[in-house]
Amino acid sequence: MTEAVASKRVYCHVKRAIDIAFVLLAGPAVLVVIAIAALAIRTSMGGPVFYVQERVGYKGRIFRIWKLRTMNPAPEQTGIATAINDSRVTPLGYFLRSTHLDELPQFWNILCGDMTLIGPRPEQVPLVEAYRRKLPCYDLRHLVRPGLTGWAQVRYGYAETVHDTRHKLEYDLFYLVHQSPSLDLWIGALTFSVLCDPKLVR
Repeated sequence: MTEAVASKRVYCHVKRAIDIAFVLLAGPAVLVVIAIAALAIRTSMGGPVFYVQERVGYKGRIFRIWKLRTMNPAPEQTGIATAINDSRVTPLGYFLRSTHLDELPQFWNILCGDMTLIGPRPEQVPLVEAYRRKLPCYDLRHLVRPGLTGWAQVRYGYAETVHDTRHKLEYDLFYLVHQSPSLDLWIGALTFSVLCDPKLVR
């Protein structure tokens, strides 16, 4: 038992070091892509360029997640999951979402320690409160740091309903039990494959 705890502690420290190293190495290229995307957003949709929202993170802590804006300006609607063909998403926003370029500002969240490269995706506060009531064990996914990509993302994709979320939770809990360097590498490889061909998910 002691060895398992020590091994888990080492894994967490190594994972954090990899997160920081990856963000610092990829940072310059990511900043260029963000700058180009920001210019495109500003030109086609006007301001603001970034979208900031509160999400639930590690051990239930609330943090502010950063994304490139993909929807037309509208009053904040919390507690609503974004549908696959959501009418609020602009043509440019659809491209940013389909390529996941809208998630690149979350490199900042990773550098700050709010997120990690691989783990369950962080959810909106009102949705988490609703899922806690409807889905047993939902809060267990907050025992690990939320990720930029995760096992549920490469295996299931978007969740529009509680039914979808129930299935995604199964993948998140699988990751919670089996998380390891080898599984992280596998998820990283699958993420690259999904980026090249989104049809691989579901």
